[in-house]
Amino acid sequence: MSENKQIKKLADNAYRPLAEGEEYVPVMKASESPKEVTPYSVGMGVLMAIIFSAAAAYLGLKVGQVFEAAIPIAIIAVGVGTMTGKKNMLGQNVIIQSIGASSGVIVAGAIFTLPALYILGLEAQFYQVFLSSLLGGLLGIVLLIPFRKYFVKDMHGKYPFPEATATTEVLVSGEGQKGQAKLLAISGLVGGLYDFVVSTFGLWTDTISTRISTWGVHLADKFKAVFSINTSAAVLGLGYIVGLKYAAFICAGSFLVWFLIVPMVGSFESSIDPAALVSILGITDAGILANPAKIFTPENLFAYIGKPLGIGGIAMAGIIGILRQASIIKQSLGMAVSELKGKKGSGEAKRTDKDLSMRVILSILIAALVSVLVFFRVGVLDSWWLSIVALLVVFVITFLFTTVAANAIAIVGSNPVSGMTLMTLILSSLVLVSVGLEGNSGMTAAMIIGGVVCTALSMAGGFITDLKIGYWIGTTPKRQEAWKFLGTFVSAATVAGVMIILNKTYGFTGEGALVAPQANAMAAVIKPLMTGGVTPWVLYFTGAALALILTMIGVPALPFALGMFIPLQLNTPLLIGGLVSWFVTSRSKDGELNKARNSRGTLIASGFIAGGALMGVVSAVLKFAGADWFMSEWYASNGAQWLGVAAYAAIIGYFIWDSLRAKKEQE
Repeated sequence: MSENKQIKKLADNAYRPLAEGEEYVPVMKASESPKEVTPYSVGMGVLMAIIFSAAAAYLGLKVGQVFEAAIPIAIIAVGVGTMTGKKNMLGQNVIIQSIGASSGVIVAGAIFTLPALYILGLEAQFYQVFLSSLLGGLLGIVLLIPFRKYFVKDMHGKYPFPEATATTEVLVSGEGQKGQAKLLAISGLVGGLYDFVVSTFGLWTDTISTRISTWGVHLADKFKAVFSINTSAAVLGLGYIVGLKYAAFICAGSFLVWFLIVPMVGSFESSIDPAALVSILGITDAGILANPAKIFTPENLFAYIGKPLGIGGIAMAGIIGILRQASIIKQSLGMAVSELKGKKGSGEAKRTDKDLSMRVILSILIAALVSVLVFFRVGVLDSWWLSIVALLVVFVITFLFTTVAANAIAIVGSNPVSGMTLMTLILSSLVLVSVGLEGNSGMTAAMIIGGVVCTALSMAGGFITDLKIGYWIGTTPKRQEAWKFLGTFVSAATVAGVMIILNKTYGFTGEGALVAPQANAMAAVIKPLMTGGVTPWVLYFTGAALALILTMIGVPALPFALGMFIPLQLNTPLLIGGLVSWFVTSRSKDGELNKARNSRGTLIASGFIAGGALMGVVSAVLKFAGADWFMSEWYASNGAQWLGVAAYAAIIGYFIWDSLRAKKEQE
């Protein structure tokens, strides 16, 4: 019993910088030999990787946001272990979480880029999606490991690691507690059924806009102003976890575009030749080319003016991140070189400080790079020279951006992988065109390059969270690192299969298609670069300049720019979720009670996210199997929108009510 009592909380200095000579002692001490890698922990981790890869792929393609699976997986691991009567599970639960969490990061890399191949009228084969995800994930792991010590140990208490903090608290305090797993299951069921009814039956609309009323239609037609919101429980939960501050920055960018730039450009409708504007913007959409006046709808003004501004802003935010991390890159390189030369410091490293050796890392890195080269030559390009060029682009950009991704996660819990990938696409397209590769083959090559890089950076950002969790708890880093490769393989295979199913079921273009906002942005960027069309460089540079100004005045440029190119209806629910978070955590003057309410709200939000996303996948599989129960005519009616308003109000009310039921923990 005394052993169980010791794993109730972290050391007092877990979250603050250490004084000179002070040492952080993890929950599982370095002198102990805890159970970590077992058939149960590996099997459970693989199962979590499969389930959450499928769920995250659906949600990411639907709304452009990939949820972090670490918290729900940690809760499930603790809950299952408790209900089955397993003892001393902390070390095993970390391995389960680490393997399972490969899901979200691999998914982000794949779905942000590769659906663009379908959008561009090209085909993506299973092996292309699988190998680009797998090889990108491997590169992300091996390029991050040399930086582990710096981020998780040297910078102890200086980086907040919000995602890692939440997951660690779940793992440590959740030992022996059935309440958290039960709450997650109930909220997952509520959120899952809510979203399942919409996606399977169309009982109410999943997007409400001001066009629901006569005055709203007039406002859109006359002033090009539209307000819209997605009513999904999963996105609402995502907003809660993102928090009010971050959601506000995202919405600020969105509101700037939708309520200032779009109406301002729209006000010139009567004085600007629509055909001339279409030509200047380089629009290739057949419907708009046939009727250029369509450019003046709010949605099209956003797509062809607002989004390019956002793309420029995201790219500049990535550049700023690299410049800020230059010293870290240099320092970590020096550490890696020293170890390769055999300069290992005095004595044997403690268990909690043992990484895979640099020789092993270097061997895997070389093998991964050779595999990327062969993959490009056999599966993408028809020239060794072009394949070598593509490999160099992948390696250089991945190496430079690895620390940017890790740093972003460590500070704000959000990875700017979209912006960095957009930058990769622009750079790789310019390089490929300069060596004579363009057209359809050039677009395919650039997108797969982007897929490999995006996955690598996403993995680097996500993996630093796992390693920080392991540092706080006292896991052996070497074991986390080794078994992360298995999670990467499983997640890559799962997301490749799910993406192909979703493409055949919903598609990524046309009515009723999955939004896939990042992939659409990628397609819009790459097509003119590869086909000789007009590229809106002025808009890109304007967005970049705006990001630079925002950074200078202390406003986070990345979330602001993301808000500029992600559709309004997907940003506003983040703000609603953030407001719910603020409301439930500010009702009491008792700080401990507010903290308990926030913890309960986080669990409910995680349930909404996981349940909504998983049931979305179930709905997609049903449709794929031919079970189509969707009421299309009713779904398109105003009645379905008004019912959507009522349903959304009800789920928000439930969220607030259940969060406020929390009670202070009794010591």
